[in-house]
Amino acid sequence: MRIVLDAMGSDHAPGVDVRGAVRAARRFGHEMVLVGREQAIRAELEGLDTDGLTVSVVDANEVIEMGEHPAQAVRAKKDASIVVAMRLLRDGEADALVSAGNSGGVLAATLVGAGRIGRVPGIDRPAISTLVPAPDGWGFMLDIGANADCRPEWLVQFAIMGSIYAEKVLGKPNPRVALLSNGEEKTKGNQLVQETHALLEKHAARLNLVGNVEGTDITEGLADVIVTDGFTGNVAIKTAEGMASMLMSLLRSEIKSRKLAMLGALLAKPAFRALASRLDYREFGGAMLLGVNHPVIIAHGRSDELAIENAIGVAISAVEADVISNIREHMAALDKETDRVKRQ
Repeated sequence: MRIVLDAMGSDHAPGVDVRGAVRAARRFGHEMVLVGREQAIRAELEGLDTDGLTVSVVDANEVIEMGEHPAQAVRAKKDASIVVAMRLLRDGEADALVSAGNSGGVLAATLVGAGRIGRVPGIDRPAISTLVPAPDGWGFMLDIGANADCRPEWLVQFAIMGSIYAEKVLGKPNPRVALLSNGEEKTKGNQLVQETHALLEKHAARLNLVGNVEGTDITEGLADVIVTDGFTGNVAIKTAEGMASMLMSLLRSEIKSRKLAMLGALLAKPAFRALASRLDYREFGGAMLLGVNHPVIIAHGRSDELAIENAIGVAISAVEADVISNIREHMAALDKETDRVKRQ
């Protein structure tokens, strides 16, 4: 398997990107293709042990910056690292792509510009997904930023894609699907939520719909897949990340201020370490962009080498589970069913 990495993506590129890719190559045993400013990438590789690894470099001299308009930048910068990486993916020279760059730029590169890979037939808008911690493991949430304004039918498509991912990659048979709202009752929510709920009920044969969940339920494990629009999802997930970070910081501060608590903390250190790991975004690496024709993983801009390594692991899992083909087949079957109903 060959994974292409936008080596100029993260806030600290190309250092952490290159180190993460080398770690992933050693851990997973797959080939890595690093795309970006070749001289800078090779300088990073010189200090690393790459014996026995297959790591190649493809030169790309431009970078899409955070302040640029994503679609305009993708069209104008044909030699941008994400554009060149996407072109390799489109042309079959890689099986999946990972980038910690501007998420808007990554999304734009899938749909416009020299490397566009396009959407899966039947999918109107791609969705960015993420794992969320739950008492019994992990839940799966989408969209978290690709689409600020949505239509009900798009959220239904998100639900279908999320259900497939949860089953094929996360190993959850017949995954429970819920709609994020401000109340459990089907009458709650804004117009988008209410219309989406009614539409989801019409897909009961394909989805294990369990109804609405509230913000406080996101990490309670009440659903395996939580569906929302990109604006709401992005605010929710960043609020949760900020809260987790604050709680861990407060906990460390309170322990250090009390001698007895410090003694107890030494005894509970393994438990604290396990908790920190469960709440650490680096442990699940990146979020899959669902609805496009090839596996694309978007990692945090602030990723370090561990996060990049794990994001590459997500990409490998998506390829092994053949997520894209499953989505494509499901949407084709749904289109046929819809056409049959229209003819009746």
